[in-house]
Amino acid sequence: MGDEPHRPYNRTALSKQLLTGEYDVDDLRLPSFTDLDVQWRLGTPAQALDPARRVLTLPGAEQLRYDGLVIATGVEARVLPGTPLHSDRVWMLRTLTDAYGIDRALARASHRVAVVGGGFIGCELAATARRRGLDATIIDVSPTLLTRALGSALGAVVGDVHREAGVTLHLGSAVQSWQPHGQGVRLHLADRETVDADLVVVGIGTVPLVRWLAGSGLDTTDGVLADATCHAVGADDVVVAGDIARWPNLLFDDVPRRVEHWINAIEMGQAAADNLLAGRERAVPFTPVPRFWSEQHDLKIQSVGMPTAAATMAITEGSVAKRSFVATFTDDRKRMLGAVAFNHARQLLRYTPLVGTAVSYEPDVQMLSA
Repeated sequence: MGDEPHRPYNRTALSKQLLTGEYDVDDLRLPSFTDLDVQWRLGTPAQALDPARRVLTLPGAEQLRYDGLVIATGVEARVLPGTPLHSDRVWMLRTLTDAYGIDRALARASHRVAVVGGGFIGCELAATARRRGLDATIIDVSPTLLTRALGSALGAVVGDVHREAGVTLHLGSAVQSWQPHGQGVRLHLADRETVDADLVVVGIGTVPLVRWLAGSGLDTTDGVLADATCHAVGADDVVVAGDIARWPNLLFDDVPRRVEHWINAIEMGQAAADNLLAGRERAVPFTPVPRFWSEQHDLKIQSVGMPTAAATMAITEGSVAKRSFVATFTDDRKRMLGAVAFNHARQLLRYTPLVGTAVSYEPDVQMLSA
């Protein structure tokens, strides 16, 4: 069961191929190659959970009993205070329905699109707007794009790519107020600049969907806390998977973290189901190497591991000036925690098996702060 009216689909194309017209909705559907004995309850959000009684409450006070439960309710888009979401000129992107609305709004836009948020969704939407022939502006409180995901050094490189593609960047400044302006919206920034747009898309992060778990006894601090085997802490017959799961990946350390990437959601769903069926006593830790990718203009970014947990970054091969290189990230013990490639996909494959192991570098390797 889930709150969306759609069967499961590929979310990664929502900010890219779906809006550029390369894909249609049929390309996003997740195929099933076997007949599944599944009853689909679409448009049916879970409303409460009682783990002691093994009861899930649905709309209309319906109660559904279970032997095992997978919690995979994911996240929702974070709302920027004061955002006029009632306006058909202001959108957030999380679901297929959101993407349809943004597509229609892009078609109506005369030429100006503003994106609030310099993360992956914001950067991809700006690149999509440029591909559709529209002017694009990115506004973010950070001085560089993708700072949280890649660090300031690589984020600055991404910023240069966007500027060269014609995207205007307003970085290091926040939106303070909104007002209608003609057929669009005017944004007033903290640095006293103003940005006029026919369409504004807000992408400032996410919030785990845990409200329905209030009173369940589960730890819902920043998602649902799980152990290394994906079992929810405090409930042996409940497992957690995807963006909502906060669990320790023992490949790196014992600190519970959430990982909001498409590949992780797929692999964790498989691992959580296996461990639910095996039972806690026979369950095995889920220790993936996280991976993600992003396409922006002519730049393809690929990442493995957990770069943001590292202390040091090194450009180990390729050329930053040519936007074709691999950067590796290490901790204080010289363990490689991750690697990021810019237009260097084949070379990145050599680094994936090294994640979590001790490495050494040649003396002439350029070292930069992560």
